[in-house]
Amino acid sequence: MKFSVIIPLYNKAPYIRKALESVLAQTYADYELIIIDDGSTDGSAEIAEAILQDPTSRLIASSPHRLIRQANSGVSAARNNGVAQASGDYLAFLDADDWWEPDYLARMAELIADYPQAGVYGCNYVYYKPGKTRVALNIPTGYINYPKAYYEGSAMPIWTGATIMPKTVLEEMGGFPLGIKLGEDFLLWAKTALHYKVAFLNEPLAYYNNDVPANMRATRNLHEPEHHMLFRLDLSFGDEKLSEDWQRLLDKLRVNGLLDYWMSEAYHDSAAEELKKVDWTQQPTRVKQQYKTPIWLLKTKRWIMCVGSYWKEKYYQLTK
Repeated sequence: MKFSVIIPLYNKAPYIRKALESVLAQTYADYELIIIDDGSTDGSAEIAEAILQDPTSRLIASSPHRLIRQANSGVSAARNNGVAQASGDYLAFLDADDWWEPDYLARMAELIADYPQAGVYGCNYVYYKPGKTRVALNIPTGYINYPKAYYEGSAMPIWTGATIMPKTVLEEMGGFPLGIKLGEDFLLWAKTALHYKVAFLNEPLAYYNNDVPANMRATRNLHEPEHHMLFRLDLSFGDEKLSEDWQRLLDKLRVNGLLDYWMSEAYHDSAAEELKKVDWTQQPTRVKQQYKTPIWLLKTKRWIMCVGSYWKEKYYQLTK
């Protein structure tokens, strides 16, 4: 069983070394590493290239590797480019600011062997931030009901840095959707879960790095609706009639993810149109009340919370 490890890289100079070293440390030897530099301007590609060319690197001795440069085209295009170059039967994805435990690939290979009918494989992972590190999930190992696990859990049951797919399945699904800046991975996992089983390993073998500046995170920005997954769910679901579990999940994602858009003058109408699709009779009282609260009051509360978080973080930095 051969893995192709695909890392999209864009201006992650402070983090790429740790990500690559976690790949080099893998106990499973049958893999190739493909780094797609998406037009970095901060020296990220040069750091990666130096690591790959290091004659003492285990990667040199055991596995093929490639650093491929492309003009800045977005993370979906970068990953899809990596897929096109891949020779492995299974694709493992890792972002340039995250990392793995040394036995990640080995344990995932065992999961694939035990649950061969799945179209996507995931494992538990750790939200990493100094002083706030925690394991993301508590789901038994095996085939899972993906939308139900997502709806009932406190985190994504399939997260990109802890996900492996058969190459044939990813190609069948059409790859990562282009032009989406937030949630492109969810759209692919969801589309796959509609057609295939999902297998999960309840071992925290990957690290989701939350200790990254806000300006380097896609989740901290309001993107144009056409670039946000919640406005482009048609890419995964089309007009398909959804099960109750899927409908509950999408409604939860909408009410939680569209509030900032609903509060925005520029995007309020677009958010309101999407929110019409929600079954409000099934939403918690606090969520209903939130959307009934005057927007000016919501913005005031948000401002107070942001100021509080800022000074809390400052205090933590001074006392750690």
